[in-house]
Amino acid sequence: MEAELRAVDEMRAELAQVRLDIQKLGLARQELMGQVQGFTQDLARSAVDLQQVAALKAEIQEIRHETQHLRSGIEVEKKGYAESYEQGQEMQKKLISVASEVEKLRAEAEKRSRAAVSVGNQVYAGGYGNPKAAYAANPYNAGYSTNQANTADSGSQYGPGSTHAPWGAYDMQRASGRR
Repeated sequence: MEAELRAVDEMRAELAQVRLDIQKLGLARQELMGQVQGFTQDLARSAVDLQQVAALKAEIQEIRHETQHLRSGIEVEKKGYAESYEQGQEMQKKLISVASEVEKLRAEAEKRSRAAVSVGNQVYAGGYGNPKAAYAANPYNAGYSTNQANTADSGSQYGPGSTHAPWGAYDMQRASGRR
């Protein structure tokens, strides 16, 4: 019987050891289950982040495309500004040359008017309040104002009888008078 008691004591000790192992394994199982839940949550967050990353990549690509478009627009504007600036510079040079030409012409006109005064031509000095304005007399004969060849005729400058020329198809309209 003693052998049986020893066997029962050994079994009890072994049973106590198995219970202790069961408790340890239960705690380890709970700890592992907590870790699995944490990993599952991390995996779900990573999946959401991965979807957001794909959306962010698409947005970044769109921004890159827009940036490239804006850069090309800026380059076009720069070229247009440079061309406009060059055209403005050319126009300014032309304006300066035209202004100097006008000044030369004014000086030449002033010089000629002084020469005309010094020669003795009659000059109208009534400048309407402007002392620089001086008008030379008309160098042409006053007879040029009318047609002197046909002044004895009917008074027409187009020849004798030109006022009574036939109107042809327009006689009907002319007969009704002025409208």
